Amino acid sequence: MFNELLVQYPLPGQKKLGQVVPDNMVVLHDGPIDAQLSFSLPLVQPGPFWILEYVSKHSRQKDYVDNLRRYEQDLKVPYYLLFDCDTKALSLYRHDGEKYQPASPNANGRLAIAELDVEVAIRDGWVRFWHQGTLLALPADLQRELDHTREQLNEMTQRAQSAEREAAELRIQLEQLTKNKNGSS
Repeated sequence: MFNELLVQYPLPGQKKLGQVVPDNMVVLHDGPIDAQLSFSLPLVQPGPFWILEYVSKHSRQKDYVDNLRRYEQDLKVPYYLLFDCDTKALSLYRHDGEKYQPASPNANGRLAIAELDVEVAIRDGWVRFWHQGTLLALPADLQRELDHTREQLNEMTQRAQSAEREAAELRIQLEQLTKNKNGSS
């Protein structure tokens, strides 16, 4: 997944490259992808699989209509997700080989990306994701869980160190008792 990374791509019959900067972009690949400052097609393969754009009346400088055309016609990105932050409207489009077709919610009321076994929907005003039917935690929730786990680990480490010190003291006492007993016999 890449955030706000410049995507450059060749345009047929032109020397100038096409360019677009998606808010988020998912690329499916089983190895590392070297895309530091830009994602230059066809140098970096494979291309984007899923584009996520967040629109708002506060982001008017972006031309979402032109971006949609680029994703649909130039790049032929298989999935395009559009979330309107102001109205909390979520739309998913799937490329049918020629153009984008709107996806309909499934029986769970979520928009599915079958190839990834992922669903997306609005929950409590947020765009939320499900994988294999399980709601994925928000980053803040994951951070709290990680912090709690670290606290528990620190407590357990301190207890283990304390138990080790106690065991060492008991060994010393046992050695002294053994010496005293052997010395008195």
